[in-house]
Amino acid sequence: MKKIVTITYLIFLLLIGSYQVRAAEKTDLIKIDWSFNGLFGKFDRGSLQRGYQVYSEVCAACHSMKYLSYRNLSEKGGPEFSIEQAKAIAASFEITDGPNADGEMFTRPGKLSDKFLMPYENDKAAQAANGGAYPPDMSVLAKARKGGADYIYSLLLGYDDPPNGMILDDGVYYNKYMYGNQIKMSAPLSEGLIEYGDGTEASVEQMSKDVTTFLMWAAEPHLETRHRMGFKAIVYLIILTVLVYFSMKKIWSRVESKV
Repeated sequence: MKKIVTITYLIFLLLIGSYQVRAAEKTDLIKIDWSFNGLFGKFDRGSLQRGYQVYSEVCAACHSMKYLSYRNLSEKGGPEFSIEQAKAIAASFEITDGPNADGEMFTRPGKLSDKFLMPYENDKAAQAANGGAYPPDMSVLAKARKGGADYIYSLLLGYDDPPNGMILDDGVYYNKYMYGNQIKMSAPLSEGLIEYGDGTEASVEQMSKDVTTFLMWAAEPHLETRHRMGFKAIVYLIILTVLVYFSMKKIWSRVESKV
């Protein structure tokens, strides 16, 4: 009996300790009133196009988006670049193709049907170039992380000096929104890092918001269609409910008149 009490007490202490650690690490995410939230939510086309620019000029050096093709950039519901713009974007990349008639691989300009160019040839090359850490693919990152868009936005803005007493290994950075508060990726954004084509000021907050919007679209490209279908379904159910109500009223009125 004494052993059971002792074991129970130890388990209780472990649970309390783990709770205190989680509570100490917990930091509320930065909340944004995203344009794509809610029943009538839609993506901001300008933000999507700027977000692609941030991805291509900053993030694409390490992070892949292997589930996206260049043709997706011109599709309705996405950034909606013109076909000519999307073709120009694709052609700006050199794609390894082949083999040709001589059995050799060759490079060619990208086409709309090509997937986004991978930054590394394989996972091992990616890890070797990043101190052993593998940069996650960003295709569905916004849906794969708890907190979604708010988490990604917060993470990009969460770099700070570590608290007193916290010692970080070489190549590790403190981020108050990262799980465990330690991350191997240095702060990727800085003021004026890129020059937006539409003249928008490239502040860290703006770039973070734009690239997060782009990643949300990549993870859920049919979000606007789903919202429209949901709205239509609600309208249909309301109409059906009204019709059923008046039908029941009519039927019961006949029964009551007979009684």
